[in-house]
Amino acid sequence: MLSKVLNYGQPSLKGTLRIPGDKSVSHRSIMFGAIAKGTTTVEGFLQSDDCLATIDCFSKLGVDISIEGENVKILSEGINAWKEPKEILYTGNSGTTTRLMLGILAGSNVSSVLIGDDSIQKRPMKRVTEPLKQMGAKFIGRENAQYTPIAVEGTKLHSFQYKIPVASAQVKSAILLAALQAEGETVVTEIETSRDHTEKMLQHFGADITVEDKTIRLTGGQDLTGTHVVVPGDISSAAFFLVAGAIVPNSELTLLNVGLNPTRIGIIEVLEKMGANIKTEMNSFKSHEEMGTLVVESSALKSTEIGGDIIPKLIDEIPIIALLATQAHGKTIIKDAEELKVKETNRIDAVVDELKKLGANISATDDGMIIEGPTPLYGANLRTYGDHRIGMMAAIASLITSGPVTIDNAECISVSYPNFFEQLNSVIR
Repeated sequence: MLSKVLNYGQPSLKGTLRIPGDKSVSHRSIMFGAIAKGTTTVEGFLQSDDCLATIDCFSKLGVDISIEGENVKILSEGINAWKEPKEILYTGNSGTTTRLMLGILAGSNVSSVLIGDDSIQKRPMKRVTEPLKQMGAKFIGRENAQYTPIAVEGTKLHSFQYKIPVASAQVKSAILLAALQAEGETVVTEIETSRDHTEKMLQHFGADITVEDKTIRLTGGQDLTGTHVVVPGDISSAAFFLVAGAIVPNSELTLLNVGLNPTRIGIIEVLEKMGANIKTEMNSFKSHEEMGTLVVESSALKSTEIGGDIIPKLIDEIPIIALLATQAHGKTIIKDAEELKVKETNRIDAVVDELKKLGANISATDDGMIIEGPTPLYGANLRTYGDHRIGMMAAIASLITSGPVTIDNAECISVSYPNFFEQLNSVIR
């Protein structure tokens, strides 16, 4: 685990970037392609550690998957043709792979074992395994399948009605993927609308699914058909450059083909609310997901309050939003974000601790944080905690610090953004 020293000397940022493919959509394109019958082609696939872990799992299940750059081809005879894996399915650092695979494998005809890295082995899986057990799923794992490794015995599932107690796209998706193999109609209701990539992907692969407000209905026993998937740029990755463009003086950045799914654009709404100079241009649809071009310029920012139903739309962007708030005038309050405590690390504590090292006026609360700004930031030695989003937040912070920033384990950023530093260096002026 190598440290990286960043000393940019307070530059400006100018240029155009093509943001790498959306991680959530990339994961699901492989999963649905493996479940479906026929050929699926994926354009714009994100070759990150997390997404490659998903491909590796399905390859071990006997699905024919080939990769050529950002294009992936999947040949599958459907879920019932999968072979029982001879090896443990290793999900790496990917919570999406782990939780969604539990739903997929629960109703399959194979038995398997899932395990992740040290971080994944500490992350709670009960929020997924408990509702799946109510559908008849069979799991064996630590603390009653609360943590990986978890053994899954594929079995027949039955439908049920479930109100999800937390706003979690991973929980929702795991249940919907299990519901595909269940008998009868499964009804899932959310307390807050979370990202809807799974619902969109189900429709794209030919499933009959009904979405009304926060209630989703899906009947089991449907066959999916292979298709072509265009993956938009990941707005969670774009968020780091959106914030950089807003807080670094004399900057202007253009970001191409960014996913603009309405359940994911909370970062844009926050930037606009804080007075950032940001423009959005929708593209004609060549994907089942909304896409567009974003232009951001350095801006005078004001504080705001962030909470309620916008939190699921920006939960992964909160670390970089906290950095944004350090440069805004006034007190920014982030609340209702308890979900941050069960990410790759406890992101509330991690963000507060690392930004304090830089001189930020920031404090943690039970469900978020309070930031006073604007404050000048200084160089420091920062921890990533092995969390890619903490690592990228630290890198963007180094653009406005008065001294060098040293980041430990910077390679963890490759989990979601393998060419992050290459793109960052390309726009520094």
